[in-house]
Amino acid sequence: MKKNILVTGGAGFIGSHLVDRLVKKGHNVKVLDNLEPQVHGRKRRLPDYANKKATYIIGDVRKRRDVTTCLEGVEYVLHLAAAVGIGQSMYEIERFTDVNCRGTGLLMEEIIKRKDSIKKIIVASSNTIYGEGRYRCKNCGIVHPDFRGEKQLMKHDWKMRCPECGRRVNAMPTPEDKPLKPTTVYAITKKTQEDLVLAIGRAYSIPCVALRCFNVYGPRQSLNNPYTGVTAIFQSNIKNGNPPIIYEDGLQSRDFIEVSDVVDAYLLAMKEKGMDYQVYNVGSGHATTISEIAHVLAKLYGKDIKPHLPAKFRKGDIRHCTANISKIKKCGYKPRTKFEYGMRKLVEWGKKQDAVDLTKKALEELKNAGLIEK
Repeated sequence: MKKNILVTGGAGFIGSHLVDRLVKKGHNVKVLDNLEPQVHGRKRRLPDYANKKATYIIGDVRKRRDVTTCLEGVEYVLHLAAAVGIGQSMYEIERFTDVNCRGTGLLMEEIIKRKDSIKKIIVASSNTIYGEGRYRCKNCGIVHPDFRGEKQLMKHDWKMRCPECGRRVNAMPTPEDKPLKPTTVYAITKKTQEDLVLAIGRAYSIPCVALRCFNVYGPRQSLNNPYTGVTAIFQSNIKNGNPPIIYEDGLQSRDFIEVSDVVDAYLLAMKEKGMDYQVYNVGSGHATTISEIAHVLAKLYGKDIKPHLPAKFRKGDIRHCTANISKIKKCGYKPRTKFEYGMRKLVEWGKKQDAVDLTKKALEELKNAGLIEK
């Protein structure tokens, strides 16, 4: 059955793939996107991949007129619009809170006015809201450590320790009920987005779902944005003959999920009523080290470039976080893309793209803000 759908942030990386799939299924799709220059360039033009069968409103989720225009006749709202950049959020605090929190608040105010016609809201949350993942201590069992203190990191002791006995602990997949301990402004704002949508949805009986996406990779993630995901940043480095910079010892791990699998999760959440008013991890369920990402990308690009490990740390970085996806799998979700295939697909696309390596600029900003070890 044809649906009328609004995708905020629908010209971006994940949003554009979602728009493509929705259009392919025959739905009427509107997109609200401000074409952020950091992602789309100073001229703020629609990207070449923008789906011609969707309707694009170039506007801002913080402007009521833009939001009201977009919501006219809409039944489903997929809210992906956000300022993105973990390190950058730590010194552009006002912008991140304004876009992510105030923008979501305004959107929800307008949705309340249309609560009888809105059938579901799905908000893009993030694994960053967990802070550190779940760990197991041989003495104390399952534990949830806070962030590592600067005193420990200054000794270049990167390991996680039990908050009860101080013993080293082993990482485990992180489930949705793990206590939330966000360590960056970006993570705090994503938690706020999730809280706003779920609280308003529950209060006004508007079905809603929060999808906590882990590290999403794939085609269309800007190679010119030094604040984006690590796979895009490393590609930009490698294409320009520069070594990827990895902090700590490179053995910190994340859960990498290919963008088409994330789109599957959105379509499932739209369809399944049993998912309403709940949160779900969207990941692969597998841990991959940051060093492995750098080595795999260099190999696929056919370049003999080894990562640079300065043995320094960035404030706010976590050690390990991998998704426990058992909850969403019970709803019928199963990631289909194998890591090796997904990375090959990513590089095939990346080889055809221009890439300006702005990593040094981003690092200087972090250093000037005092967020990188001197």
